[in-house]
Amino acid sequence: MSLQLTSKVIKQLCGQLAYDKGDAYYRAGKASLFHYDPWTALFEIKVAEDKKNLLHCTVQFDRRGNVLAKCTCPTLKSYDKYCKHIAAALLYIQAARRDGTVELEPQETSSESEELPSIADNGSAAADAHIVGDMLGLFAVKPLRTVRAKSLLDEREPLQVEILCKPFAYGYHKYMFGVEIRLGPKRLYIVQHIRDFLDRLERGEAVTFSPQFTYDPKLHSFQQEHDALFRQLIEIHRHESMYRETAGRTPGTVPHQSNDRLLPIPPFFWGALLPLLSSAPSVKLDMGGRLLDGLQLSSEPLPVSFEFDRSSTDYVLSVKGLDQLMVMEAYEVVLSEGKLIQLKEDSCKRLSQLKQMLESSQKQTILIQAGQMESFMETVIPGLMKLGSVHISKAVTERITQMPLQAKLYLDRVRDRLLAGLEFHYGEIVINPLESHRPHGGTDHILLRDGEQERRILELMDQSAFVKTESGYFMEDEEGEYDFLYHIVPELEKLVKVYATSAVKVRLLLTNPPPKIMVDVDERTDWLEFKFDIQGIPESEIRSLLQSLEEKRRYYRLPNGALMPLESEEFQAIVNFMNEVGLRQNDLKGTAFQLPVTRALHLTDSHTRNHSIQLGKSFRRLLENLRNPDHLEFPVPDNLDSVLRDYQKYGYQWLKTLAHYRFGGILADDMGLGKTLQSIAFLVSVLPEIRSQKVPAIIVSPASLTYNWLHELNKFAPELRALVVDGTRAERSRMVKAAHQYDVIITSYPLLRRDLSMYVEPSFHTLILDEAQVFKNHTTQTAQAVKELRAQYRFALTGTPIENRLEELWSIFDAVFPGLFASRRAFSELTRGQVARRVRPFLLRRLKTDVLRELPEKIESLQASELLPEQKKLYAAYLAKLRQETLKHLDEDTFQQNRIKILAGLTRLRQICCHPALFVEDYAGSSAKLEQLLDIVEECRGAGKRMLIFSQFTEMLKFIGKELGYQGIRYFYLDGDTPTRERVELCNRFNDGERDLFLISMKAGGTGLNLTGADTVVLYDLWWNPAVEQQAADRAHRLGQKSVVQVIRLVSRGTVEDKMYELQQRKKHLIDEIIQPGEGSLSSLSEQDIREILMIT
Repeated sequence: MSLQLTSKVIKQLCGQLAYDKGDAYYRAGKASLFHYDPWTALFEIKVAEDKKNLLHCTVQFDRRGNVLAKCTCPTLKSYDKYCKHIAAALLYIQAARRDGTVELEPQETSSESEELPSIADNGSAAADAHIVGDMLGLFAVKPLRTVRAKSLLDEREPLQVEILCKPFAYGYHKYMFGVEIRLGPKRLYIVQHIRDFLDRLERGEAVTFSPQFTYDPKLHSFQQEHDALFRQLIEIHRHESMYRETAGRTPGTVPHQSNDRLLPIPPFFWGALLPLLSSAPSVKLDMGGRLLDGLQLSSEPLPVSFEFDRSSTDYVLSVKGLDQLMVMEAYEVVLSEGKLIQLKEDSCKRLSQLKQMLESSQKQTILIQAGQMESFMETVIPGLMKLGSVHISKAVTERITQMPLQAKLYLDRVRDRLLAGLEFHYGEIVINPLESHRPHGGTDHILLRDGEQERRILELMDQSAFVKTESGYFMEDEEGEYDFLYHIVPELEKLVKVYATSAVKVRLLLTNPPPKIMVDVDERTDWLEFKFDIQGIPESEIRSLLQSLEEKRRYYRLPNGALMPLESEEFQAIVNFMNEVGLRQNDLKGTAFQLPVTRALHLTDSHTRNHSIQLGKSFRRLLENLRNPDHLEFPVPDNLDSVLRDYQKYGYQWLKTLAHYRFGGILADDMGLGKTLQSIAFLVSVLPEIRSQKVPAIIVSPASLTYNWLHELNKFAPELRALVVDGTRAERSRMVKAAHQYDVIITSYPLLRRDLSMYVEPSFHTLILDEAQVFKNHTTQTAQAVKELRAQYRFALTGTPIENRLEELWSIFDAVFPGLFASRRAFSELTRGQVARRVRPFLLRRLKTDVLRELPEKIESLQASELLPEQKKLYAAYLAKLRQETLKHLDEDTFQQNRIKILAGLTRLRQICCHPALFVEDYAGSSAKLEQLLDIVEECRGAGKRMLIFSQFTEMLKFIGKELGYQGIRYFYLDGDTPTRERVELCNRFNDGERDLFLISMKAGGTGLNLTGADTVVLYDLWWNPAVEQQAADRAHRLGQKSVVQVIRLVSRGTVEDKMYELQQRKKHLIDEIIQPGEGSLSSLSEQDIREILMIT
């Protein structure tokens, strides 16, 4: 915050008259600090006009130093400027800051992006500020002068408070809780109008109780527990008022109370209020005028008893203690002798209804006829036991017959009908539950039945499609019969003994052993063969069964009428397998399927652990070789055996293994690990095939790397006859026609697009696509062109196989291994986990930290600089303009149409950070970052360091070169205009130590170059895509480096570059779960990203 709180500023805010009066208050010591929050730069200042009038001022400063203030005086709302009390408060703050008592720097947060307008701008801004202040006051949580506030203002007197919780009736057998309040300094005064009191309490207004006592929040305070309780009561009162206005006397709403002292508590607030009532001091329970201290919550059983006895012919139930209870049904609470006993909802409701029944009959005993006793014992007694204690006299227990339930279910099939008979056996007593009359042991005996168990059995039977008659059940629906036999009978067997005839037993065919799929490679055709092994299913039925699986049917009906369940785990595993592999019943040839091997290469251990899928010996061997490429032991070319490191030999074996099975793949090693060398080793190994077939290999790379490839081939494999296809179109055409005379031809992606017609006809032995992220977008001409090339073996090389979206990975695989995914749509339907499993054998990635233990450390640092004053002015002007335009497009939903324009604006801001002269004509000033760079250069030269300086702006590189030239420092320079032949030569000269500085365009030199002669890399400006920066840094930090590499990023503090860096760090882990940690990158900006960069909420 840049705040200059001077006397002049205060006069502008308040006016001369208010300033003079405020100054008098301040000098008289009438302004004092009440509260200060350094996190929000919020001050509460009290200003005493005299002994009676104490005003409270709230002052807050935003990040730009603008003032937002409020005062409790009545004159403020008619003022165009701030009042005299705020003037006194500002003068107090000015002095406090000058003395060092307070710091006026509010903490910045990511959500804080819009500054408050200055009231000094004009009268309208002042009025707006007042409205904003009123709104802040309206929605803020107002403190009720708590204990914390009291510690800041010791003269406030604590008040005594007594809370009365009173149950009251508001209808027939309907009760509610209400609250009354008494308070005072020594003597307690009854709050006669509780709603008015709570309103005033919320507004912080005084309340007069008598001529001797007026509650004033400026003079009185409450204990913390009472403060929290009052807050909750205010909330209850607010909802009560709303109900009164909208619901009237609608049943279920808060009842009207003529007693102004009592505030009814709606049941839905009871859960929040009860803990506050329990913890607050001086809370009493008013039971009809009898006051009990505190609310005593109890979990003890209800003091209710139910006693059964026998009369001469019938039975008697006596209820004791229920008439002494008050049942608060809506609160699920029972009041008993001053205690609150919590009940479950159903128990509380039954207790309330039972109490009403007894009170309506005006007696506490119930006569039960002998014929009703069995039902009563079965149904009512279990419920009464949940409400109180049950006592059964000896005269009753002697007549109770209690035996275990033995349920029996009889099943039969007759004329396509499923028949069922259910019986409940209690000893020799057999009960048909479908008969309307209830058998019992006569008047002298009571059969105590297991009602709960019977109910569970009958509920399961009711879930089926049976039709009920008094004689039993019957069903004619096939699907219902399947559901009953497969789903319900297993549940019934836990409760009943099931007796089924042979006709029922053969109706459901449960396969044992479970079904299996046998998967193996037919070595004659190199195709996968799938065979189904399902016991009890003839081979002629396999196709129909698979069709049922495809149609997601729950069972399959065999010709003999048996129903085979298809819902088992084994069949579901087969369905999942078929979906993942892409099998359809139409693919069935005879008794087996045959598909290309690529359709099932993603099989993982999870399938092999599933007993439904059995992998044959040949297929297991194939998967094992893919997981462990060194098992096949392809010999490394003799001339490269001593050159390749162990991990590079593994990569070579991996390439050879994929080629052995005619699979494509992506070599995605970290930059600098020698992807080029591993590829060259593969080309040397297939040289005999290339020459015997007279079919060359082709390498496609960015234009900047074509001659680098030629250099590496000549260096490591001079026996390979290599040619760069370059020159005029006629020259290139002649070279392509003579390609069979060479072992390897090399071209660039731009030339491939132009010359595609030359490459469509010939076939190549091996295709190597270098820096394959170039065609990550499948819609580009480059992506379409590389897919037109015909080759026996296809490989992609890239250090960043995914930069933003998984679809980019699909684009690369579609070029090198088109059979791996059926289509882009099918790929998009896979989860990230499924994609990771499928590509795992065909994507090899190693990080430097994993394989190059001896590689020197790479130390990365961020060095920030402050914009120079002239830069700041330009930056602030452009930022304000860009934010305004961006907000306009965001509000009008035209962001996407104007995306390029907004991104161009962000580039302008970045250019100002680099050097305003990049686009501001006649700019005569300097650049803080350039000055910082020149200091770094001087320091590094003094220490004998050799530097690479990257920038995406070639004009910036020229500015840097000009400054270096003034100092007599020689350097190499490389950008997009540097001829490809010359690039390799410049790199070699730098690595040989000819000069110590190399200025390189980020886009042109960020990939493929080997510059291990450098030990310091400076990234002058940030790139949206951190992978590009990583590639640039790895020009030096790669295989062959002997020194520690220092990577320095230059950032202008407080600008979009800060936000860019934060954004990069947050999104680096975008695709970790697909490849490996460390490959995340960002090359596109979403609307939310731009909002964050421009600090737009």
